[in-house]
Amino acid sequence: MREELFSLSGKVAVVTGAASGIGRGCAEFLHEMGAAVAIVDVSRDKGEEVALKLKDRAKYFFCDVTAEQSCADMVQNVIDHFGGIDILVNCAGVIRRKSVVELEEKDWDAVLDVSLKGTFLVSKYVIPQMEKRGGGSIVNIGSGWGIKGGPKAAAYCAAKGGVVNLTRAMAIDHGPQNIRVNCVSPGDTDTPLLRDEARQLGIDENKWLEESAQRPLARLGEPLDIAMAVYFLASDLSRWITGANLVVDGGGTA
Repeated sequence: MREELFSLSGKVAVVTGAASGIGRGCAEFLHEMGAAVAIVDVSRDKGEEVALKLKDRAKYFFCDVTAEQSCADMVQNVIDHFGGIDILVNCAGVIRRKSVVELEEKDWDAVLDVSLKGTFLVSKYVIPQMEKRGGGSIVNIGSGWGIKGGPKAAAYCAAKGGVVNLTRAMAIDHGPQNIRVNCVSPGDTDTPLLRDEARQLGIDENKWLEESAQRPLARLGEPLDIAMAVYFLASDLSRWITGANLVVDGGGTA
Protein backbone atom coordinates (compact mmCIF):
# COMPACT_ATOMS: atom_id res chain seq x y z
CA MET A 1 0.00 0.00 0.00
CA ARG A 2 2.75 2.47 0.93
CA GLU A 3 4.71 1.74 -2.22
CA GLU A 4 1.60 2.42 -4.31
CA LEU A 5 1.11 5.77 -2.58
CA PHE A 6 4.67 6.91 -3.28
CA SER A 7 5.25 5.49 -6.75
CA LEU A 8 4.14 7.14 -9.99
CA SER A 9 4.84 3.99 -11.96
CA GLY A 10 2.29 3.57 -14.76
CA LYS A 11 1.34 7.25 -14.67
CA VAL A 12 1.79 9.68 -17.55
CA ALA A 13 2.69 13.27 -16.68
CA VAL A 14 2.56 16.30 -18.97
CA VAL A 15 4.78 19.19 -17.85
CA THR A 16 4.66 22.52 -19.69
CA GLY A 17 7.64 24.84 -19.59
CA ALA A 18 9.72 21.72 -19.03
CA ALA A 19 12.79 22.77 -20.99
CA SER A 20 14.30 24.75 -18.10
CA GLY A 21 13.93 26.01 -14.55
CA ILE A 22 11.10 24.80 -12.34
CA GLY A 23 9.40 22.97 -15.20
CA ARG A 24 12.53 20.97 -15.92
CA GLY A 25 12.95 20.21 -12.22
CA CYS A 26 9.39 18.92 -12.04
CA ALA A 27 9.76 16.77 -15.15
CA GLU A 28 12.98 15.21 -13.90
CA PHE A 29 11.64 14.46 -10.41
CA LEU A 30 8.32 13.02 -11.60
CA HIS A 31 10.30 10.83 -13.97
CA GLU A 32 12.58 9.74 -11.13
CA MET A 33 9.48 8.72 -9.15
CA GLY A 34 8.36 6.44 -11.96
CA ALA A 35 6.16 8.49 -14.27
CA ALA A 36 6.42 8.64 -18.02
CA VAL A 37 6.87 12.32 -18.84
CA ALA A 38 5.89 14.49 -21.78
CA ILE A 39 8.42 17.33 -21.95
CA VAL A 40 6.33 20.20 -23.31
CA ASP A 41 7.89 23.49 -24.34
CA VAL A 42 8.17 26.00 -27.16
CA SER A 43 11.97 25.55 -27.10
CA ARG A 44 12.74 22.51 -29.24
CA ASP A 45 16.49 22.28 -28.62
CA LYS A 46 16.28 22.56 -24.84
CA GLY A 47 13.22 20.32 -24.67
CA GLU A 48 14.89 17.62 -26.71
CA GLU A 49 17.95 17.92 -24.44
CA VAL A 50 15.84 17.20 -21.35
CA ALA A 51 14.11 14.25 -23.01
CA LEU A 52 17.46 12.84 -24.13
CA LYS A 53 18.82 13.10 -20.58
CA LEU A 54 15.84 11.20 -19.15
CA LYS A 55 15.92 8.61 -21.96
CA ASP A 56 13.27 5.96 -21.17
CA ARG A 57 9.66 7.07 -20.57
CA ALA A 58 10.30 10.64 -21.73
CA LYS A 59 9.59 12.44 -24.98
CA TYR A 60 9.64 16.06 -26.09
CA PHE A 61 6.50 17.63 -27.54
CA PHE A 62 6.38 21.12 -29.05
CA CYS A 63 3.61 23.39 -27.83
CA ASP A 64 2.88 27.10 -27.90
CA VAL A 65 0.58 27.27 -24.87
CA THR A 66 -0.86 30.59 -26.06
CA ALA A 67 -2.32 28.99 -29.22
CA GLU A 68 -5.37 26.74 -28.91
CA GLN A 69 -4.66 24.51 -31.90
CA SER A 70 -1.08 23.96 -30.74
CA CYS A 71 -2.39 22.84 -27.33
CA ALA A 72 -4.96 20.53 -28.90
CA ASP A 73 -2.33 19.00 -31.20
CA MET A 74 0.15 18.52 -28.36
CA VAL A 75 -2.39 16.68 -26.20
CA GLN A 76 -3.37 14.41 -29.09
CA ASN A 77 0.29 13.68 -29.81
CA VAL A 78 0.87 12.76 -26.15
CA ILE A 79 -2.16 10.44 -26.22
CA ASP A 80 -0.94 8.82 -29.44
CA HIS A 81 2.48 8.18 -27.90
CA PHE A 82 1.75 7.36 -24.25
CA GLY A 83 -1.89 6.25 -24.41
CA GLY A 84 -3.28 8.60 -21.75
CA ILE A 85 -2.61 11.43 -19.29
CA ASP A 86 -2.80 11.17 -15.49
CA ILE A 87 -0.86 14.24 -14.31
CA LEU A 88 -0.62 17.76 -15.69
CA VAL A 89 1.80 20.40 -14.42
CA ASN A 90 1.04 23.83 -15.88
CA CYS A 91 4.42 25.53 -15.42
CA ALA A 92 5.01 27.61 -18.56
CA GLY A 93 5.45 31.27 -17.66
CA VAL A 94 7.26 34.53 -18.43
CA ILE A 95 7.79 37.75 -16.49
CA ARG A 96 8.12 41.43 -17.40
CA ARG A 97 9.36 43.62 -14.53
CA LYS A 98 7.35 46.79 -15.17
CA SER A 99 4.58 48.81 -13.57
CA VAL A 100 1.26 49.35 -15.37
CA VAL A 101 2.51 52.73 -16.59
CA GLU A 102 5.71 51.23 -18.01
CA LEU A 103 4.10 48.14 -19.53
CA GLU A 104 3.35 48.03 -23.21
CA GLU A 105 0.26 46.14 -24.26
CA LYS A 106 2.39 43.44 -25.86
CA ASP A 107 4.19 42.87 -22.54
CA TRP A 108 0.88 42.52 -20.69
CA ASP A 109 -0.44 40.12 -23.34
CA ALA A 110 2.72 38.00 -23.32
CA VAL A 111 2.64 37.45 -19.54
CA LEU A 112 -1.10 36.84 -19.28
CA ASP A 113 -1.19 34.64 -22.37
CA VAL A 114 1.59 32.28 -21.33
CA SER A 115 0.86 31.96 -17.60
CA LEU A 116 -2.93 32.27 -17.40
CA LYS A 117 -4.34 31.59 -20.86
CA GLY A 118 -1.83 28.77 -21.29
CA THR A 119 -3.02 27.11 -18.10
CA PHE A 120 -6.60 27.35 -19.36
CA LEU A 121 -5.90 26.05 -22.86
CA VAL A 122 -3.75 23.07 -21.91
CA SER A 123 -6.18 22.09 -19.15
CA LYS A 124 -9.11 22.39 -21.57
CA TYR A 125 -7.71 19.59 -23.71
CA VAL A 126 -6.15 17.46 -20.97
CA ILE A 127 -9.19 17.23 -18.69
CA PRO A 128 -11.33 15.14 -21.10
CA GLN A 129 -8.42 12.71 -21.43
CA MET A 130 -8.10 12.45 -17.65
CA GLU A 131 -11.81 11.77 -17.38
CA LYS A 132 -11.38 8.82 -19.75
CA ARG A 133 -8.76 7.41 -17.34
CA GLY A 134 -11.10 7.76 -14.37
CA GLY A 135 -9.47 10.88 -12.94
CA GLY A 136 -6.17 12.64 -12.55
CA SER A 137 -4.21 15.41 -10.88
CA ILE A 138 -3.51 18.90 -12.18
CA VAL A 139 -0.90 21.08 -10.49
CA ASN A 140 -0.77 24.71 -11.58
CA ILE A 141 2.33 26.74 -10.82
CA GLY A 142 1.42 30.05 -9.20
CA SER A 143 3.70 32.37 -7.26
CA GLY A 144 4.04 34.09 -3.93
CA TRP A 145 3.13 37.18 -5.97
CA GLY A 146 -0.14 35.49 -6.82
CA ILE A 147 -1.25 36.00 -3.21
CA LYS A 148 0.49 39.32 -2.48
CA GLY A 149 1.73 42.23 -4.56
CA GLY A 150 5.26 42.92 -5.73
CA PRO A 151 7.07 45.94 -7.21
CA LYS A 152 7.30 46.43 -10.96
CA ALA A 153 5.55 43.17 -11.71
CA ALA A 154 1.97 44.20 -12.44
CA ALA A 155 1.28 41.75 -15.26
CA TYR A 156 2.98 38.86 -13.47
CA CYS A 157 1.05 39.48 -10.25
CA ALA A 158 -2.19 39.64 -12.22
CA ALA A 159 -1.43 36.45 -14.12
CA LYS A 160 -0.37 34.43 -11.10
CA GLY A 161 -3.28 35.74 -9.02
CA GLY A 162 -5.49 34.47 -11.82
CA VAL A 163 -3.79 31.08 -11.78
CA VAL A 164 -4.38 30.70 -8.03
CA ASN A 165 -8.10 31.43 -8.29
CA LEU A 166 -8.52 29.53 -11.56
CA THR A 167 -7.19 26.53 -9.63
CA ARG A 168 -10.05 26.81 -7.13
CA ALA A 169 -12.66 27.12 -9.86
CA MET A 170 -11.28 24.10 -11.72
CA ALA A 171 -11.24 22.05 -8.52
CA ILE A 172 -14.94 22.74 -8.00
CA ASP A 173 -15.91 21.99 -11.60
CA HIS A 174 -13.92 18.79 -12.05
CA GLY A 175 -13.93 17.18 -8.62
CA PRO A 176 -16.97 15.07 -9.63
CA GLN A 177 -14.80 13.59 -12.40
CA ASN A 178 -12.18 12.58 -9.80
CA ILE A 179 -9.80 15.21 -11.12
CA ARG A 180 -7.95 17.06 -8.38
CA VAL A 181 -6.65 20.56 -9.14
CA ASN A 182 -4.13 22.26 -6.87
CA CYS A 183 -1.59 25.06 -7.03
CA VAL A 184 2.04 25.34 -5.92
CA SER A 185 3.19 28.93 -5.39
CA PRO A 186 6.99 29.20 -5.32
CA GLY A 187 9.08 31.99 -3.90
CA ASP A 188 12.31 33.13 -5.56
CA THR A 189 13.91 30.05 -7.08
CA ASP A 190 17.32 29.86 -8.74
CA THR A 191 16.26 29.59 -12.37
CA PRO A 192 17.02 31.38 -15.66
CA LEU A 193 13.77 33.30 -15.15
CA LEU A 194 14.95 34.74 -11.83
CA ARG A 195 18.30 35.72 -13.28
CA ASP A 196 16.56 37.38 -16.22
CA GLU A 197 14.69 39.59 -13.75
CA ALA A 198 18.01 41.08 -12.64
CA ARG A 199 18.82 41.96 -16.25
CA GLN A 200 15.38 43.51 -16.77
CA LEU A 201 15.78 45.66 -13.67
CA GLY A 202 19.41 46.57 -14.41
CA ILE A 203 20.65 45.04 -11.14
CA ASP A 204 23.89 43.14 -10.62
CA GLU A 205 23.00 39.46 -10.79
CA ASN A 206 24.96 38.38 -7.71
CA LYS A 207 23.49 41.20 -5.64
CA TRP A 208 20.02 40.27 -6.92
CA LEU A 209 20.42 36.64 -5.91
CA GLU A 210 21.68 37.62 -2.46
CA GLU A 211 18.72 39.92 -1.90
CA SER A 212 16.30 37.29 -3.18
CA ALA A 213 17.62 34.83 -0.59
CA GLN A 214 16.68 37.09 2.33
CA ARG A 215 13.86 35.07 3.88
CA PRO A 216 13.49 32.99 7.09
CA LEU A 217 15.24 29.93 5.62
CA ALA A 218 18.00 32.22 4.31
CA ARG A 219 18.43 30.74 0.86
CA LEU A 220 16.98 30.73 -2.62
CA GLY A 221 14.71 27.92 -3.62
CA GLU A 222 15.95 25.24 -5.98
CA PRO A 223 13.82 23.64 -8.71
CA LEU A 224 13.89 20.40 -6.70
CA ASP A 225 12.23 22.16 -3.75
CA ILE A 226 9.27 23.03 -5.96
CA ALA A 227 9.30 19.68 -7.74
CA MET A 228 8.90 17.75 -4.48
CA ALA A 229 5.81 19.81 -3.59
CA VAL A 230 4.41 19.21 -7.07
CA TYR A 231 5.06 15.49 -6.68
CA PHE A 232 3.14 15.43 -3.38
CA LEU A 233 0.09 17.02 -5.00
CA ALA A 234 0.39 14.88 -8.13
CA SER A 235 0.59 11.63 -6.20
CA ASP A 236 -1.96 9.67 -4.19
CA LEU A 237 -0.33 11.02 -1.03
CA SER A 238 -2.66 14.00 -1.48
CA ARG A 239 -5.70 12.05 -2.65
CA TRP A 240 -8.17 14.16 -0.59
CA ILE A 241 -6.63 17.52 -1.39
CA THR A 242 -8.08 19.73 -4.12
CA GLY A 243 -8.47 23.45 -4.59
CA ALA A 244 -5.44 24.12 -2.36
CA ASN A 245 -2.58 26.56 -2.85
CA LEU A 246 0.68 25.29 -1.35
CA VAL A 247 3.18 28.10 -0.84
CA VAL A 248 6.79 26.92 -1.16
CA ASP A 249 8.94 29.97 -0.52
CA GLY A 250 11.27 29.45 2.42
CA GLY A 251 9.02 31.63 4.54
CA GLY A 252 9.09 34.64 2.22
CA THR A 253 5.39 35.39 2.62
CA ALA A 254 5.28 34.46 6.32
